[in-house]
Amino acid sequence: MAALAWLLIPLVGVLVAVVWARWAARPRTTADGASLAGYERFRAAMQPGDLPPLRLGKGEAGDADATDAEPV
Repeated sequence: MAALAWLLIPLVGVLVAVVWARWAARPRTTADGASLAGYERFRAAMQPGDLPPLRLGKGEAGDADATDAEPV
């Protein structure tokens, strides 16, 4: 019985190696389409355009003037 166990150990190891090799060699797809489209949108957004830069007016977010604050 012990001899059978010693013969099964390498057989199980070979089976595990075959399964792993098949899994490692599987065909993989690349998802470049979505990431390239996102990169193109990013590049288009970063390109200088014909529009002037955004300017915040008085009272809009980012304009924290102490004189406009209401008394407490």
